[in-house]
Amino acid sequence: MNIALGCDHGGFPIKAAVLDALRGRGAAVEDLGCFDTHSVDYPDYARDVCARIVDGRAARGVLICTTGTGMSIAANRFSGIRAAVCDTEERARRGRTHNDLNVLVLSGGCITPEQAAAITRAWLETPYEGLEPGNERHARRLQQIEVAGRLSEFATLGPADPEIHAAIADHVAQEDSTINLIASENYVSRAVREAQGSVLTNKYAEGYPGKRWYGGCNPVDTVERLAIERACRLFGAEHANVQPHCGSSANMAVYFAMLQPGDTILAMSLDQGGHLTHGSPVNFSGRLFNIEAYRVSPETEQLDYDALEAQAVACKPRLIVAGASAYSRTLDFPRFRAIADRVGALLMVDMAHIAGLVAGGAHPSPVPFADFVTSTTHKTLRGPRSGIVLCRQQYAQALDKTVFPGLQGGPLEHTTAAKAVCFREAMSPAFADYARQVVANARTLAACLQEDGFKIVSGGTDNHLMLVNVAASGLTGKEASAALDQAGIIANKNTIPFDTKSPFVTSGIRLGTPSVTTRGMGEHEMRRIGGWIVEILRHVGDTDLQQRIRRDVTELTRAFPVP
Repeated sequence: MNIALGCDHGGFPIKAAVLDALRGRGAAVEDLGCFDTHSVDYPDYARDVCARIVDGRAARGVLICTTGTGMSIAANRFSGIRAAVCDTEERARRGRTHNDLNVLVLSGGCITPEQAAAITRAWLETPYEGLEPGNERHARRLQQIEVAGRLSEFATLGPADPEIHAAIADHVAQEDSTINLIASENYVSRAVREAQGSVLTNKYAEGYPGKRWYGGCNPVDTVERLAIERACRLFGAEHANVQPHCGSSANMAVYFAMLQPGDTILAMSLDQGGHLTHGSPVNFSGRLFNIEAYRVSPETEQLDYDALEAQAVACKPRLIVAGASAYSRTLDFPRFRAIADRVGALLMVDMAHIAGLVAGGAHPSPVPFADFVTSTTHKTLRGPRSGIVLCRQQYAQALDKTVFPGLQGGPLEHTTAAKAVCFREAMSPAFADYARQVVANARTLAACLQEDGFKIVSGGTDNHLMLVNVAASGLTGKEASAALDQAGIIANKNTIPFDTKSPFVTSGIRLGTPSVTTRGMGEHEMRRIGGWIVEILRHVGDTDLQQRIRRDVTELTRAFPVP
């Protein structure tokens, strides 16, 4: 085991005994000082030790000062550090078994070298018990500490801007105590939040790695190269541009790189499950290009690829867009490719909603079939709210020139860093498990609603979302989402195919499982949530019922903390 050790001048008299105790038990110790009794500043040594634990160079650490108080305060400023002063062997043992104490703090002015050695050995040799059956309470309490740590992420805002601090605190409280079924939302890891909130926000970096307008870009060049390399590796792409600020910017970049105003785009209609940037008349895409909208079959509410092909043959689009924001079925990318080839069109896949499922192997990948693949990096991918474009190498130069200087100035390198982190996370086996569970949870939730008589558009779901036709049960989407919100279940009203109601009222609601899956919920929880949704929608005006379920929701969420 690698141990980092640091002490100040007050801890130096017992340091040799601690070193002997550690090395005598086979630990590899990095001695970071100090090395005599001349006065030094203890925070420097606490920082050096804890930095090594946080970045993985050391498994644990030992800190020594006169009383241990200063070192403990300094060490516990680091997220993930659990430091405490131990003045007896029993406290060291309990610190390990109950609290997974990863930094032992000793008081050089209060104990003898012999006592220090015995305490160190007890701490080093005692395992953490929180993962053992019957001792889950220890792990639960440590998790509660981490939840409290979410508040520390913006603690300095309190005195600096109380109003903004209060609003963020309210959102943390909302996340903690509600069930989020917004299909396009998720919870990012603390690592992603730390990258996005980092000092990289200070840096202008117009251009691309190795070719910037500003000096001092070596660190951000490293970040962007990592993001590009990881995106290509994660999705098997030939080229990636990680600078788009959002999914809309990513789509715009492809359109402007490959098309001229007035060119024809064949894309899914917004009211059928498409996206604003797929040609809505209120969006730039619908204003600048000639949009031919394809629709689902009225009978099956699923894509009819024969009809889509016939439409493509008739309108001869320059670009076909595959992808949606409210379509619950697996997309047939080989068929889209075949249709595009038949009419001589480029194929762009907007995988914003399913990117995490693709990365985790829970949905077929569009990359082998598409000329361009655009995506957001949040939603199922569980990264920052931003965008990327993947493409074949032959289009790389045109794409990059369109993103910069064509559409954007300086990229947001702090967000690029957060993208790089989320791409790395998405390569892990745990992420593949998450992606599979997202789909399993969605199918379970949809089945629960169907069993109680609610109509699911297209008859079910193959991915992370579903559309519920609440009009068939005598409701509007607006009424249904408002009633769910009162019970702590957050969803959004949504148009359904061939909807006769206003987009501000709608005949449906959209439900998704990424956020609840990230919290660790499974099929059992989906059945509970499905039961609550049924109760609420069967009795929309029953405020007492809503408040009872609200209490049940709060109890459930306590068992599944937000990362």
